[in-house]
Amino acid sequence: TAVASVGPWNLLGFRLNITLLQLCWLGLIVKTSPTVHQSFCAFQPISPEEALEEENILKSIAWPKTSSITSLKNSSNPTCSKFTILPKMGGGQWYIGDQLEVSIIMKDYNCHPKTSGGDFLVAKLKNRDLQAGVSGQVIDHLNGSYTAVFILVWEGQADVILVHSSEAVTVLKRLNRENPDRVSFKSVFRLGSVAESTVCNICLQPTVQPVCNFTDVRTGEPWFCLKPKNLSCDTRIQHSKGDYLLPLKTQEDKLFMVKINLKVPVQSSGSSSVTVNSMFRPSGFYYKGVWESLGTKQIYQFDTASIIQCLRRKMVHLYGDSTVRQWFDYLTKIGGLEEFNPQTQKTTGPRLSLDLKNRILVTYDCHGPPLQYTPIATSQLHYIANELDSIMGGSNTVVALSVWAHFGNFPLEIYIRRLLSIRRAVLRLLTRAPDTLVVIRGGNPRALSLSISIFNSDWYSLQCNKALKAVFQGMNVHLVDAWEMTLAHSLPHDIHPPPPIITNMVNVLLSYTCPKMQN
Repeated sequence: TAVASVGPWNLLGFRLNITLLQLCWLGLIVKTSPTVHQSFCAFQPISPEEALEEENILKSIAWPKTSSITSLKNSSNPTCSKFTILPKMGGGQWYIGDQLEVSIIMKDYNCHPKTSGGDFLVAKLKNRDLQAGVSGQVIDHLNGSYTAVFILVWEGQADVILVHSSEAVTVLKRLNRENPDRVSFKSVFRLGSVAESTVCNICLQPTVQPVCNFTDVRTGEPWFCLKPKNLSCDTRIQHSKGDYLLPLKTQEDKLFMVKINLKVPVQSSGSSSVTVNSMFRPSGFYYKGVWESLGTKQIYQFDTASIIQCLRRKMVHLYGDSTVRQWFDYLTKIGGLEEFNPQTQKTTGPRLSLDLKNRILVTYDCHGPPLQYTPIATSQLHYIANELDSIMGGSNTVVALSVWAHFGNFPLEIYIRRLLSIRRAVLRLLTRAPDTLVVIRGGNPRALSLSISIFNSDWYSLQCNKALKAVFQGMNVHLVDAWEMTLAHSLPHDIHPPPPIITNMVNVLLSYTCPKMQN
């Protein structure tokens, strides 16, 4: 590990692991003695207080009870299902600020009304002429009917989309309970000319085969690899993504059919448009392609000059999956920074961009799924909590985190405990440097197919989003609500949102960084 200095300005402890393998899933401290793995999923130990908090979070975001598929004909069918814009309570015309309600009635393939809830529906109100959009809250009445609620801010057209039927949600629940290892990982162990590869994961199927325990000694995050037959655990040199399994039962694949019952619009039983009688004043949605905050927070628009002005003498540290790497690429390109690349992977990092004249530093380090690397003699991986403990912090420091995209296939307890570990590190950072700005990026909807749904469905992302908000509620951190910003936009959903959405996300980040900027 080296500390990089540029001219007289030391980069304040940013460590460039130039000679180390940049691995991006879970940081590992090697324990050389093998153990026998006893449980399928090893949850990180937490305090009684955090255990109670975890229980309350799980209760607060619990999905309604869903039924298993008996026949495709009995599952939710978006073609037969309908939604209706309800008349204004008390009658009369619609005005800005009114609450608009949309009634949704779900039916099966016999066009019979469903009698239970649990469908995953999303709704938004859009106006293409104004480049405007706002998402609605969907309320499940547990009897096959739903209500989507909007704050009415301009006239527009309502959209309701069935992302997953309740029967499909049952499958997604089962997979996380029974097959959390359906995305596997591998490690290479080598000593001289002898090399072996074994399976690794947080959750390993029960086995009598010896297991290498690579649990991180600082965070307590579990990670295990099957021990190679002829080599010791401390010969591990390489980490990579492994196989994808589709452990579906008979007929279950029929619940994830593109353009049939997977992310399909529900039709309106009448007019889907609503007309309002007031001038529009943006306050929490897209308008002319620009995101406006719902609250009192002013969101500014930043170009190259204003980005430089905002970030002058600041360090911006970005940690997490590839969705926050988009922010790094944007700030580097639009901010006119020069990237310093110490022969690292573009997709994983660590990466660093500089503006020496204005003393701007932007870094990115990956904490997502590992890619295939050229073997280098190290087995260390990275944890965000450990990285945060190495930051000095202060009024010139911005930390942005994105932790969601690769946790969908694990039990929610694993994700919550990862967040609790990160929260403890954030609290330590804010204790030693209270004026550090911490911003957290939530998850966003993406394009779905059968295979993507099984590994990284929007339903998993939504559940993670709810847990993320609950864990960091009440803390001195700011949220970039990527879910709302992607859902409300007219562009197609993508795991990596397209440039116009990224521009708005970075504008929110910079507006928190420089709250008194002038447009």
